[in-house]
Amino acid sequence: MDLNRVTLIGRLTRDPEVRSTPAGRSVASITVATGRAWTDQAGQKQKESEFHNVVMWSKLADIAGQYLRKGARLYVEGRLKTRDWTGQDGVKRYRTEIVADNMIMLDGPARSGSSQDALPNNPNQDSSEEPQPIIEEEIKVEDIPF
Repeated sequence: MDLNRVTLIGRLTRDPEVRSTPAGRSVASITVATGRAWTDQAGQKQKESEFHNVVMWSKLADIAGQYLRKGARLYVEGRLKTRDWTGQDGVKRYRTEIVADNMIMLDGPARSGSSQDALPNNPNQDSSEEPQPIIEEEIKVEDIPF
């Protein structure tokens, strides 16, 4: 049995690019950045980022184009696919992408200036209060229960 499955949680590096195929099918291209932090043998904190090309089709592409914006946190599930083509210079090129089957917007829909797109107020939060920033902590392997 084979398995080709990708799961990512990261941030969009740019707004989605939505196009239509000649047959009228929507396709969206996004780039998701994921980060990793660790302490090296010398005790120095290290960080690195990876950038993942993601392709979404049909209704998922339409939703991405409507609601996603640069910087949004996103959960993506899909599969790896490598395309190849010959460039104008005659060189064969390759691109590995994640073809998304599912996504979850972790920040909720993007806010815009119109009241129609605004998120509903939280009834437990005073509307005069500023939202509290989310503090992200590094997860240590020792803290994981499994």
